[in-house]
Amino acid sequence: MYKLFFALKSASMGVQVLLEEIGVPYELIQSVVDKETPRPPEQLAINPNGWVPVLVWDEGSMYECAAITMFLCDKHPQARLAPSVDDPTRALFLQTLVYFSNSIQNAFQLTYYPDRFVDALDDEPSAQMRGCRRLRETWSVIDNQIGDNEWILGDQFSAADIYLFMLSTWLRSAKGHPSMTEFPNAKRIADKVLQMPSVQRVYQQWIQDPEY
Repeated sequence: MYKLFFALKSASMGVQVLLEEIGVPYELIQSVVDKETPRPPEQLAINPNGWVPVLVWDEGSMYECAAITMFLCDKHPQARLAPSVDDPTRALFLQTLVYFSNSIQNAFQLTYYPDRFVDALDDEPSAQMRGCRRLRETWSVIDNQIGDNEWILGDQFSAADIYLFMLSTWLRSAKGHPSMTEFPNAKRIADKVLQMPSVQRVYQQWIQDPEY
């Protein structure tokens, strides 16, 4: 059984969808994204940054959503959520996951946690504005990459499509973020992922209130 340190509105929701798709037993351990609230000690022992997701299993543990995604896909190849190592689309799969993690998620951090990037409180609005511009830039890159493809990898659905949907749920008009309507190719994929039963279960609260 896997244990997943979890919090609503976080990347742990994407990992939960993967676990649902793989069909393995797992336990959710409640954590938080609020930096003022204490984290479970076991979570901090694995990830001293205090962030989720953190995944634990009998033989080990790890953190970082993109890394967990790659690990689960490779450990459970029967779920067909990633191309095999010798598949021509493997490089694009890995490239996209790392781009999501390093570029798009970093832009979100600028808007949600500007204090991590500036020394003075007065500079936080500037960091947030740059984050919003960076979101538009990075989502445009992905939208152009997708083009007319049915999925990120072409005709093949993968965990990268789930990851894209997860990121789309973080966009907030109240924060000045761009709308998914600006990225029609990415939106087309996100809308299809939304119809998956696993996503309907995990994201029920977001579906009812996207601004929750």
